[in-house]
Amino acid sequence: MNCDHCGKYPATTHITKTVNGKTTQWNLCAHCAAEQGVNTAFGGLGFDLNDFWGSLFLEPAKRAPEDTVRCEDCGRSFKEIAEMGRPGCPTCYRTFYDRLLPSIQRIHGKTQHTGKVAEKADETVKKEHELKALREQLAAHIANQEYEQCAALRDRIRELEEGDAK
Repeated sequence: MNCDHCGKYPATTHITKTVNGKTTQWNLCAHCAAEQGVNTAFGGLGFDLNDFWGSLFLEPAKRAPEDTVRCEDCGRSFKEIAEMGRPGCPTCYRTFYDRLLPSIQRIHGKTQHTGKVAEKADETVKKEHELKALREQLAAHIANQEYEQCAALRDRIRELEEGDAK
């Protein structure tokens, strides 16, 4: 197979790139590959590892050419946080809350820490925690149209709520 670019020499570099579901392939000779800047494992492909890790935090539509907002404690910008893959300090969470929230949701599935209920916790706290968990399960079963499980969860929720009313 000859080079797709010059057609003169045998192709020694084979590149496959998929963007938005569209796959393109290039077969280049050593000379054309070097000319195109394909001299590293990821060079010339428009692929940067910093962009990859940063994409966990940055939505493509929200990428700004220059970040002027900085954390008042550590001085990092959102771009620097995205490149590092983690906030620099606790204040970063407050400073960049609206920009971090979608990423936290995407990575962890939730934006609120639920944690565990301490064994020595008050019964009302335990009951509230159980009710919240049951309601979340109920919503999931409703979405999946699992009505038998919904009925059982509904009955358990009523039982717990009626216990509070007494």
